[in-house]
Amino acid sequence: MNVLRTENLKKYYGDDDNLVRALDGVDLEVERGEFVAVVGTSGSGKSTLLHMLGGLDRPTEGRVFVDGKDISELKDDALCVFRRRKIGFVFQSYNLVPVLNVYENIVLPIELDGNTVDKNYVRKVIEILGLTDRVHRLPSQLSGGQQQRVAIARALSAKPAILLADEPTGNLDSRTSQDVLGLLKVTGEQFGQTIVMITHNEEIAQMADRVIRIEDGTIKSGAAARKGETAKSGAAARKGGEHHA
Repeated sequence: MNVLRTENLKKYYGDDDNLVRALDGVDLEVERGEFVAVVGTSGSGKSTLLHMLGGLDRPTEGRVFVDGKDISELKDDALCVFRRRKIGFVFQSYNLVPVLNVYENIVLPIELDGNTVDKNYVRKVIEILGLTDRVHRLPSQLSGGQQQRVAIARALSAKPAILLADEPTGNLDSRTSQDVLGLLKVTGEQFGQTIVMITHNEEIAQMADRVIRIEDGTIKSGAAARKGETAKSGAAARKGGEHHA
C-alpha cells in the first residue's frame, strides 16, 4: 500500500523565455515502510520535489497524496495542521530551538498540536538514537551529529505518515554522516517509518531501499515502488498494527 503518491506533478517558475520547469510531470509512488533516496545534481529538481511532497510549496499542476489525502486541495491553515500531524522533516541545518533542551525539542511538535506525548514511544526513540544521557542538554552543548540525531527524534516523535529528509548529512563529516544515516535507517525499520531522503551523495543513497534519479525536473529511474522488498523491510516494525493510524 502506498503512503505517498504524486500524479503529473509540475512546478514552473517564470514565463515565456524565462520559464523554468523545476518539476515537469513527476509520477511517483512510495510504499509504507520504504526508505527512498532521491539523487540528482544541483538544479535537477530534487529539493523542489521534497518541498512539494511536504506541502511546503504548491505545485503548478498535478497532485500529491499523503496517507490517502490530496494535500494539493488543502487550504493553508488545514495544510499546516496536516503537515504537523502527518509529515516529519529533517533538514541539513537541524533547526533546533536553542533555549529548549533535547527532550523539549523532541516533543515540541506534539505539544504544539495539543496532543499527549507517548512517553514510552519517545523514550524508545531516544534510546535507539543514543540520546538518553543528553536529554537535559541544550543544542549548543551537542556536536553536529548529536544535534542531527535530535532532529531525527523530533521528526519521529509525532509518528508521522512520512519522514522527509533534505540533505540530512550535509553539515557532517563522512564518518558522522554514516553514523547518522545508519541510525535513520535503523529507526525507520524499527518503527515501520516511511522515509524519503534527498541527497547528492551516491554512497549515502545506497543505504536506502530504492534510489530515484531525477534530472531536469523529471524522474529518470527508480520511480516504481518495489512492493515485495518494501513489505519485507518494514514487516517487523509493523507487526501488531500500524502506529500511523
